[in-house]
Amino acid sequence: MCPRTVLRPSKALEGVHGVQVAPHSPFAFEEINQHGEFQSTHGRSFITANQPLLMQVWQQRPSCLKPVRYCCMQGDRNLQETVINVLTSLPFIALGIQAPRKNLNTKLYANSLIGVGVASSLYHSSRGELRKYLRWADYTMIATATVCFSRALRNENPKLLMAASALLLPVQPLMVSAVHTGMMEVAFAKRALKDPELRMVHNVHKLSSLLGGVLFIADDVFPRTPFIHAAWHLAAAVGVSTCNKLLE
Repeated sequence: MCPRTVLRPSKALEGVHGVQVAPHSPFAFEEINQHGEFQSTHGRSFITANQPLLMQVWQQRPSCLKPVRYCCMQGDRNLQETVINVLTSLPFIALGIQAPRKNLNTKLYANSLIGVGVASSLYHSSRGELRKYLRWADYTMIATATVCFSRALRNENPKLLMAASALLLPVQPLMVSAVHTGMMEVAFAKRALKDPELRMVHNVHKLSSLLGGVLFIADDVFPRTPFIHAAWHLAAAVGVSTCNKLLE
């Protein structure tokens, strides 16, 4: 059967009361209700209507759980907010400069922290089409820092995990960050149980991580609220400073 035949409106229905053939879409039609008014279902997708509930819920997930190209691009609506966001990105550069550099892995981690601060500053000071690419660079740099820290903390990480992290880094940086951050949290808790001197630092780390997580979600849920993102920068910087204690 030729596709053109399928899309061609049928003349057999012409003149039938209550039916109007719409040639523009095979999934759209118009009907007349009992009051003689036209009701259009154009825009209702047959595929969407028949999707499983789980798939529909997954598509409606927050943008922070989506690939970077779908993430919220709002923020920095005025010069004041841009300046605050750039200033609160600078502590990551300072933390990278002060981080221990005992071996190659710790040097890579320290440099990645500097990269986080630079990428964040460039993103928040950018505008236009360039902004979405710098958003990707920002998230990817954060994920790179978590991978480098995980490697500096545990040199015996499975090679398969590191290879998978490297492959997913450009396309799913948030997922990579979540996996390696989870590994770091477990290692930090174990070290704190063995070393009493780390317990206070670990308590500060837990509070800053909890606050940072709340602010990260709030930044996505309330994108028009000013300075939430800057507050997240500061909470994350405190968390990173406590993590650096594990490398000393």
